[in-house]
Amino acid sequence: MEELQTNTAEMITAGQAMLTELQQLAVAYSFSVLGAIILLIIGYIAANLLERSVYSGMKRFRGFDETLRKFFSKIVRYAVLVLVGVTVLAQFGVQTASIIAALGAIGLAIGLALQGTLQNIAAGIMLLVLRPFRVGEAITAGGISGTVEEIGLFATELKTADGLYVLAPNSQLWGTPVTNFSRNATRSNDLAVGISYRDDIQLAQATMLKLVGDDERVLEEPAPAFFVSQLADNSIIVTTRYWTSSANWWQTKLDLTKAVRLTFDAKGISVPLPQQQVLYVPTETPKAAPSKTASPRTASRTRRPKTDK
Repeated sequence: MEELQTNTAEMITAGQAMLTELQQLAVAYSFSVLGAIILLIIGYIAANLLERSVYSGMKRFRGFDETLRKFFSKIVRYAVLVLVGVTVLAQFGVQTASIIAALGAIGLAIGLALQGTLQNIAAGIMLLVLRPFRVGEAITAGGISGTVEEIGLFATELKTADGLYVLAPNSQLWGTPVTNFSRNATRSNDLAVGISYRDDIQLAQATMLKLVGDDERVLEEPAPAFFVSQLADNSIIVTTRYWTSSANWWQTKLDLTKAVRLTFDAKGISVPLPQQQVLYVPTETPKAAPSKTASPRTASRTRRPKTDK
């Protein structure tokens, strides 16, 4: 009985000691916990405000794309949150130097593992900043041709002339020369046709210049120009150079090419096809050598043996 009372008293004493220790810990860390909560709230609000400020500030400059504005504003937001998290851990006595070193090592490992992906991101940022092409423009780059549908941080979406979907990595587009067919407002085109050497060049010149000049899509300045570009084997290549808007370039080229053919046929100007002249020179046949064998007529002649009378 006395032993039971002794054990009960010891348990009560241990419980009271634990409660006292917990109270001391609560008092000791209450200010740290309260400070951490306040830091988290302030840091969260500051991160959101900085994100909006960076987004609004970049929006004032036309050189920054929408995707690029969101990307940099998110980077600022998460950088502030990471800084707040490290500061909160420091409030509880955690060695932040080791945490920062670990984060740096993790970042380096991720960077090495995602080297190709990071190249695409860097190329995407350069494409969005320098803007060699925009959404809706027709380009050729890295062996790919099409109309730009969307420019992302990792890849660019294009649509080919025959309606195919192409997803091109940004590093491929950034690492090769880019030809933009839609950037300039106007473009020139050379309308080249071959005529016969017997045809009148002056008539061909007047016909082509009138045909090009009557098209409303052809610009008056620079004025269309006519010249003989080549004296080919089978024809004279005559060319008319004209300027039109980039939006009408392709359809104007198709229409004028067809119209030149029909107009030349109506005016009797021929468009010769490639010809090849083959000369046949007969050679003398060699005389046959006399045969050493006896002819049938000669062979039929036989000598009769002499008989005694």
